[in-house]
Amino acid sequence: MTNQDNRPKSFLEAVRYFADLNVATEFMAGLRWPEGVACPHCRTQRASYVKTRRIWNCLECKKQFSVKTGSVMEDSPLTLDKWLAAIWLIADCKNGISSHEIARHLNISQKSGWFLLHRIRAAMKAGSFEKLGGEGDDVEVDETAIGGKAKNMHRDRRKAKIQGTGMMNKTIVMGLLRRTQGDQKSKVAVKVVANNRKRTVQREVRTHVAERSNLYTDALLSYQGLDAEYLHRTIDHAVEYAVGSVHTNGIENFWSLLDRAIDGTYVSVDPDHLEKYVDEEAFRFNEREDTPYGRFVKVAQNVAGKRLTWDELVAREEGTKPRRGGGNRHLNARMPVCE
Repeated sequence: MTNQDNRPKSFLEAVRYFADLNVATEFMAGLRWPEGVACPHCRTQRASYVKTRRIWNCLECKKQFSVKTGSVMEDSPLTLDKWLAAIWLIADCKNGISSHEIARHLNISQKSGWFLLHRIRAAMKAGSFEKLGGEGDDVEVDETAIGGKAKNMHRDRRKAKIQGTGMMNKTIVMGLLRRTQGDQKSKVAVKVVANNRKRTVQREVRTHVAERSNLYTDALLSYQGLDAEYLHRTIDHAVEYAVGSVHTNGIENFWSLLDRAIDGTYVSVDPDHLEKYVDEEAFRFNEREDTPYGRFVKVAQNVAGKRLTWDELVAREEGTKPRRGGGNRHLNARMPVCE
């Protein structure tokens, strides 16, 4: 592992530190196998290191492996110094970093940058987590619609696509935020959902919020019926935005961060990939109190045990061509794809 005094504190220091691929390999091996290098194929710790190739030969199953094997980095031709630089950038940039930017920084193609960033997002995704809230804890719940703005559409296109409420023809993201409780900073859990109907939103609330929590929502009718399990209070945004502690301003703040990332950095996001970008923003929000190095390490530690191939990412069907970049169907239709 990295010596506490020598560990990089900034992106510039990280680039210099990991430029030595032997150092980068030793660093990743320390994160993946803190109790000693173990073969990802058979789990044995009997392996010999080939320094000239930076790989190990397992003495049990006779297979070769590297720090990339069995991780999101597996089969990637990109060297570790580029991987670790990309992890630092996406974990530390408040509004995210586009594939075009990462391609310029690392001197790779935009397509490679797009694939690289999506694999890192897979490592940023939280697995199972404990329910938010508990007796006496405050939890805010809200949903937002992500999609092209009607005012930016041609009149004919707007007339054809925008029907009914503002949620129509958009992708719904539901968010739950546990407010700051003592030393615990506020935390969000977000998910792309099919719609904002009663059955959908109440299922998510019951799944992710502990009973007897103080639950705060807006006046959407879909939230009616939760009083038996929660102390449920609502705020009507058509009248006011806060009455004492009754508000959803915390989760609204998160939506503003997500909007800046999508509108300002990624510009156009395929609905099929939206959840990955939501997970990315949730990670940075939940880890905002940590240092840049701390966030970087948390992502780097989480690369193992996850794979994301190109075919899985673009969901190619037999005999069809893969979609480029963000795909063909864009949530924000006002500008060309800029993921």
